[in-house]
Amino acid sequence: MTQKTTVQAGGEDWRGLVLRSCITAAGELRIALTEQATGVPATNEVVVRVEAAPINPTDMGLLFGPADLSAARLEGTVRQPVLVAPVPPAALPFVALRIDQPLPAGVEGAGVVVAAGPGQEALLGKTVAMIGDGAYAQYRRIAVTDILVLPDGTSPAEGAAALVNPLTVLGLLETARRNGHKAIVHTAAASSVGKMLIRACRQDGVPLVNIVRRDDQVAELRALGAEHVCSSAAPDFRQDLALALAATGATACFDAVGGALTGRILGAMEAAASQQATRYSRYGTNVLKQAFVYGALDRAPIEISRIVGLNWSVSGWLLFDFLQQTDAATQARLRQRVCDELHTTFATSYAATISLADAVQPRTVAAYMEKRSGVKYLINPQL
Repeated sequence: MTQKTTVQAGGEDWRGLVLRSCITAAGELRIALTEQATGVPATNEVVVRVEAAPINPTDMGLLFGPADLSAARLEGTVRQPVLVAPVPPAALPFVALRIDQPLPAGVEGAGVVVAAGPGQEALLGKTVAMIGDGAYAQYRRIAVTDILVLPDGTSPAEGAAALVNPLTVLGLLETARRNGHKAIVHTAAASSVGKMLIRACRQDGVPLVNIVRRDDQVAELRALGAEHVCSSAAPDFRQDLALALAATGATACFDAVGGALTGRILGAMEAAASQQATRYSRYGTNVLKQAFVYGALDRAPIEISRIVGLNWSVSGWLLFDFLQQTDAATQARLRQRVCDELHTTFATSYAATISLADAVQPRTVAAYMEKRSGVKYLINPQL
């Protein structure tokens, strides 16, 4: 059980288990559960009793880094296990800035406010979502600017993924609009983000081309109302994609895969644009084709063929960078839409709910590291 102790300042200092990931200079990954106090919340802070936190792909990257999980072992105790795995020496230079630093994990979650700094008392007892590393903990002290008060009646589990994926979907749509695109392509479209994007695009009237990695996912997305779904594993993928691009006029791609697929999509966009061109140009069409790569399911280099012409761009896209470049009014508008559509457009389901201790068990790690599209695990730190 967790403990609560009173500190001299008169506030309440909440103690509980915290999950942290550390890569040592000796080349060892250590993911440990340790007990830690939150400290007393300051004027702009609250303490949240965390009751739900999803495991997102970005969380897996921080948790495990380049470690060889096939050689992982458990140390520690039943209540406070430690997952230990070797890190290849060649990989250490790429993680030099995190060496010997126990990093808090869990980029988002939800729970109940149990303590509030001066002026924030109205938040006591509220169920809130939160964003920012440190959600894999029983108690989390956090700035009020990094929380979202959830609609009445919303459980922490329902609100645990209320920020990263929904704001990613809305951020992708906002980015497309700002760059003048009327229709978009999305890869790894059977993911949680992909399903949310289908619902959001349908509501906003934005034509969407969905690319999945398995043939069986085509029927799954069509059942959700997706009109254009192409499987990159199908022998007719190139033809199917060309037809979808011609029907929608999509000129922006939000790519969670990368590798050769990025260039194939840009090339197909150029071919579709060429069909509408009225005169030949040795430089290709004047239609701007943009790929925003926000994932790396394919670790191979991104390849761009010369068939894309010269009017194209490929750039990375990161939610947190997008939010930093967005004004307060826009952020407030996006957050309000998340609240309004939390149980519809942005609803999230989970394959299993596990404890903090479960999260470092090698069998459980292997299960959620499969990164199966649409399959998400939820941690309840209070278990």
